[in-house]
Amino acid sequence: MWKRALVALLLGAAAVRPEPVPLATPTTPPSSYPNPGRVTGDIGVHDPSVVKRPDGSYLLVHTGDNITIKTSTDRTAWRNAGVVFPGGAPWTTSYTGGSASLWAPDISYRNGRYYLYYSASTFGSRNSAIFLATSTTGASGSWTNQGLIISTTSSSTYNAIDPNLVVDAQGRWWLSFGSFWTGIKLIQLDPATGRRLGTSITGLAQRTGGTTAIEAPFVFRHGSYYYLWVSFDACCQGASSTYRIMVGRSTSVTGPYVDRNGVAMTSGGGTQVLAGHGSVHGPGHQAVVPDRDAEVLYYHYYADNGAPLLGINLLGYDSAGWPFVY
Repeated sequence: MWKRALVALLLGAAAVRPEPVPLATPTTPPSSYPNPGRVTGDIGVHDPSVVKRPDGSYLLVHTGDNITIKTSTDRTAWRNAGVVFPGGAPWTTSYTGGSASLWAPDISYRNGRYYLYYSASTFGSRNSAIFLATSTTGASGSWTNQGLIISTTSSSTYNAIDPNLVVDAQGRWWLSFGSFWTGIKLIQLDPATGRRLGTSITGLAQRTGGTTAIEAPFVFRHGSYYYLWVSFDACCQGASSTYRIMVGRSTSVTGPYVDRNGVAMTSGGGTQVLAGHGSVHGPGHQAVVPDRDAEVLYYHYYADNGAPLLGINLLGYDSAGWPFVY
């Protein structure tokens, strides 16, 4: 009897997946950019966004026809898990020119529900829109369209793509977004619905001078600061992409954000955290997700053959509180 009980106990213990061991956050950056951490399986990804699920597994969504879903149990091995809208998303086609491709989804889990903000547009256009969908499971086909959040037209001075939800220290909901033109914007959301609250819009960051190439905002609170992560320069050109990951910070979610040298991000400021190196081309469209072992930076980059791949690194903070990858 005791042998059967012992076997049952051991089998039960083996079935429990141990959590990663918490690491001490390093404060000294490496001497050069590290390569992405090891990932396996279905790792062809563009514009990734990741959430850790209540069961400890991971749910990733990325740009693709009807928004592609991937899952992982260990943050290393990934597998395809269908699409958000297997029946299509006809409410978006007036912005996509009839294409099924939907861009730059942003996923989070709040109040027992998954929130998915995503973009509908065509390359180089400001005829764009950000929509919201929700789900209680995150599974393919389980998502309910919650409608339009914000849109822009060819006469707008900014572009309604690349959304990111952030909840501030007071529990208020905000959506950052933007690409090129006059840069990164912020609007407030109603936590009860996830939809827009009021009509105000705040500028967070803008490139000045010879290029307006800034996009893919992600606001993440660490300690007493809000860090605004963005991507500079050219995406979507395979191994010729010059995307690079930049950051600034502020004590307020609405800004002003400045870089390490005190330059305002509304005046072109930004501190570089990761850029192309070796066979890693154009890393960008980043997301920061806290995990049990560390804060984790997710992004895409291009291989030598031009294929977009999932990149994962851990984040450290130097003695002045500026993040770096390791």
